[in-house]
Parts: sequence; C-alpha cells; structure tokens
Amino acid sequence: MRQKNPFPFSIDNKRYHTWNYYLLQRFKSKVAKIPLNAGFSCPNRDGTKGIGGCTFCSAAGSGEFAGKSSEDLLIQYQNGRKLMEHKWPGALTIPYFQAFTNTYGPLEKIQACLVPFLDRPEVVAIALATRADCLFEECLEYLCTCAEKKEIWIELGLQSIFDETARHIHRGHTYEEFKKTVLRLSTTPLKICVHLINGLPQETAEMMIESARTVGHLPIHAMKIHMLHLIQGTKMAEESFPLLTQEQYVDIVVRQLEVIPASIILQRLTGDGAPETLIGPQWIRKKTIVLNEIDKAMVARNTWQGKKDA
Repeated sequence: MRQKNPFPFSIDNKRYHTWNYYLLQRFKSKVAKIPLNAGFSCPNRDGTKGIGGCTFCSAAGSGEFAGKSSEDLLIQYQNGRKLMEHKWPGALTIPYFQAFTNTYGPLEKIQACLVPFLDRPEVVAIALATRADCLFEECLEYLCTCAEKKEIWIELGLQSIFDETARHIHRGHTYEEFKKTVLRLSTTPLKICVHLINGLPQETAEMMIESARTVGHLPIHAMKIHMLHLIQGTKMAEESFPLLTQEQYVDIVVRQLEVIPASIILQRLTGDGAPETLIGPQWIRKKTIVLNEIDKAMVARNTWQGKKDA
C-alpha cells in the first residue's frame, strides 16, 4: 500500500516545498527561469574585497549556462526562451541575472538591465544573484519600485553560516553582515532566496545541517542547496580534500530538509555542472537520479521538510 504523503505543500508527492509547487500556486502556470549574463563584476574579483573571487567560483562567475555578456540582454532572453518553449510550450518566464554580482554597479546600469523586462506580459518575476555586501540603499529603493510591477527575487550567496569556512573560501564578508542584509531586505516587498553549498572543505555534515537550520529560521522566502562543484581553474581545485559521495549528499540533504520550516521554498536541491570543466564529483551530472534518491530516502525514513523544525 502506498504511503500517504504527510507534507501539506505538495501536488506531486514531493515531501518538501518545491519551487514548482510555489510557481504553480502563485501564477497558475508553468514558469521557466532564463539565465542571463549582464556583464557585472564582483567586489571579490576587482580588488575591492579580493582578487579571483571565492575559491570555488568559476571564470564564468557561476553563470555557466547564462548567455555571453557581449550579447544584448533581450537577445540572450529570447534565445533562452526559445529553448524553454521546446520543453514547456507557453511557459511564463523569470529572467534570472545569474552570472557574477548583479547589483554591483551604478544604479543606471541596474536600471538598464531591468527596464526591458518590467512590462513584458510573459515575465512574472525577475531574479538577481548577488552578495549581501552589494545592496546599496538607492538600489534597494529602485528594486522596491520594480516590485510594484513584478515579483523581484534577491538571490544571496552565503554558502555557509560559519565564518571560518567563509575565510577559507575567501568569501569576503561575515555571517553577521549577511544577516544584517537579510533583516533589512525583510522590511521590503522583495523576495529573498539564500544559497548554501554542501561539501565545502573542512565542513562536517553537522555544520551543513546547522547552516540549513539557521538560515531557514531567518525571515527569508526560499533556499537553494547545492553540492560543491569542483571546477577546473579555480583555487579550490588546487586543494586536496574529500568530496561527498552521492549517498552522503542525499543523507545530508534529507537531514537539512527536516530542520527547515515547511513554509520555506526549496528552489534547488542540486545544481548543474558544466561537464567540460567539472572535476568532480561526476555523480552531480545525473541530477534527476540525485533528486529521485532524495525522494526515496524521505519515503523510506517517513520524513518530510520541517519534521524536526523546532
């Protein structure tokens, strides 16, 4: 007899609060994210905070599947939209400014990036990947005006709540700085999504679970959990440390989900690695298998998101 799913925010038998569930409930349609490269830089690359970026970050600024910064943003968007139409005809869209730090620049540039999408009828939201130390007040005020037209998602890379990890990966800001930004954002109409990475050097499973627990209890709307991608040409690729196995990763993610409040949206539980530059682990290339293993483990343990939330 099939086990009844005890998780309330589900239409596909998932035991966690999926991004797809949120989008279908919110917009009553399939919604596709379209990655873009607006040609921003990062304070951790231009010398303001450091040179070369975080030690895990690729030359593409974690935007391997975004377009080329030399291409017009609308051309990038239309090309991405055509690809999505093959998978999901008629899907609504979210332009996703993915590569590098997309609020690190003059207000005029940020405005020029967003304006072309604010009145497009198929665009339901806009997402900007950025850092907690790159959201100046004028930018926030502008984004709040944009939120009157479209849902605006601020995706904050954090990776870990532990400052010793942040120093090791040359993150360039502390957890307290991040937390201060989240609290400021929580007073606005902007939506907050926080990125965490499992498998960073010197971190234990308990540390990764504590990061998920702590971040999940901040005033945020969503999280992304990734497995560390070891990429050619990065400083981290020069280190020697064990990568998580698929079994270890699945176990950690299930335990993380148990301590994250049920209301928090999980936009991702794994990520894509560009195969031509990926050193490892190779198992992350089989994303569907990883997600299926997470689902199976949750059923086998009769657990769900928020079960151990306290």
